[in-house]
Amino acid sequence: MDEMQHGAVSSNNVAAPDEAGFLGGEAGVPVAEHLQDLVIDSEDVNGFLNELAVFSSGAVSAEVGVEVLCGVTLSRRRKALTVAGSSPEARLIDEVQQAYGDGPCLHAMRERKTVIVHDTSTEERWADYCSVIAQRGHLSALCVPLELDEGATAALNFFAPKARIFTDSIIRGCDLYGSQAEKALRLAVRIGTRQQHAEDLREAMSSRTAIDLACGIIMGQNRCSQEEAFEILKKASNGRNQKLRDIAESLIKSVAGAAPVSHFEP
Repeated sequence: MDEMQHGAVSSNNVAAPDEAGFLGGEAGVPVAEHLQDLVIDSEDVNGFLNELAVFSSGAVSAEVGVEVLCGVTLSRRRKALTVAGSSPEARLIDEVQQAYGDGPCLHAMRERKTVIVHDTSTEERWADYCSVIAQRGHLSALCVPLELDEGATAALNFFAPKARIFTDSIIRGCDLYGSQAEKALRLAVRIGTRQQHAEDLREAMSSRTAIDLACGIIMGQNRCSQEEAFEILKKASNGRNQKLRDIAESLIKSVAGAAPVSHFEP
């Protein structure tokens, strides 16, 4: 197993960023532009991760001449680890690594260093995990960390059926590609975070509206103040072991519909 600083692999035959094969994108479209399109066209972060994995797999496969699977692992604060893949097998390989609790991908994310496993059948550091994927026919692994905003990390994980297939030039190209992918992923995560915040705000506003309406109903029923009505609603919530919003919506529905009105007593 070898590891190196992100983007630090050197080779006399390494192509410049605008000359590296798979950095040219598809049909002459620059890779950065294509990745931006993936962000725009994806419905959410998970959708983008899957599209990124498929695109990355195709790009690296075309460069090395054999099918290379790609998994993408994303870690965000207060969220479960997200795994995407270019195929079910690619996702499985990463999920197996999560089950072991360590491996080249997790190491790359943790140390922020590109990790290369030239031959999984002889790798010693993550022997159990590497033995499993070697038996499944994945003899080379290349894991490229992606620098995201604070509290989030990710990695592109490439798996190939031949040992020592990731040359210095390929590794360098993947590092360069990773620097483009991380910008797109950073944008996708930011958009996803803001969408979640907006949804949370709408949820909170909706809950507040329902609770306010329910309090108004209780005030009319019991001729009490808003504070007293809220306490009655909260008492009903605790007594029935239901969320305050659910109790409020149930009361509103009973008033608006044909069902008998539930009368809340202090």
